[in-house]
Amino acid sequence: MKTLCFVNQKGGVGKTTSCLNIGAALQNAGKRVLFVDMDAQGSLTKSAGVTQLPQTAPTVSEVLSGKATAEEALIRRENVPDLLPGDIRLSGAEIELIGAAGRDFILREALEPLQDAYDYALIDCSPSLSILTLMALTASDGIVIPVAAQYMPLDGIMQLMQTVDIVRRRMNPALKITGVIVTLYDSRRSLDKSIYDAIREKFADELFPDVVRYNSKIAEAPTFGKDVIAYAPHSPGAEAYTNIAAEIIRREGA
Repeated sequence: MKTLCFVNQKGGVGKTTSCLNIGAALQNAGKRVLFVDMDAQGSLTKSAGVTQLPQTAPTVSEVLSGKATAEEALIRRENVPDLLPGDIRLSGAEIELIGAAGRDFILREALEPLQDAYDYALIDCSPSLSILTLMALTASDGIVIPVAAQYMPLDGIMQLMQTVDIVRRRMNPALKITGVIVTLYDSRRSLDKSIYDAIREKFADELFPDVVRYNSKIAEAPTFGKDVIAYAPHSPGAEAYTNIAAEIIRREGA
């Protein structure tokens, strides 16, 4: 199983959207995919169509605290990625884990029993460099960084890269950048082009060839509990995410 985390400490850049739609595209390509929601807002869980979680149902929070296994918290689904759901309980779990021994490795160890069951695990992180995000980075083989073309994001990305370097040195030396996705792109705006050029200069090797243009279908799909590929399979957004998923398969060799 290749584990990829979707990270950007700035919100509103299409992080959860990219995780959702790339997961769907990988599943459509015949890969076995697992979603892991590490955001207390539960955005990936809700976007995937799981809008109501019983309070008694285990989530990622219970997995991290040792009250349930990943297998017990798993929501199995037909023809779409399986899901380890997250919700507001993660906020409490994060506080409880502050002093936990070996906390950075807890998620990695929790996912180990699922290694042979999936080709890809995609982790959606919170829009911050929190303890939960550090756990996700430690558990991952690669990082996918969605970056909105609507504002200059390079300072934030440099801060993320500093965190990645720390994780490489201390916890996960094999961690790499799988790719950078430019999202919310509008070729009619000169600012978008300038930002794209700046990102391409900084991340020439990591930048995915396809940009995700601003498209209403991408925004509409989660309101119906669907990814854009199922909701609008012939839309530009569906095409872009399908191409990015194919490039991930090529880069990861899985």
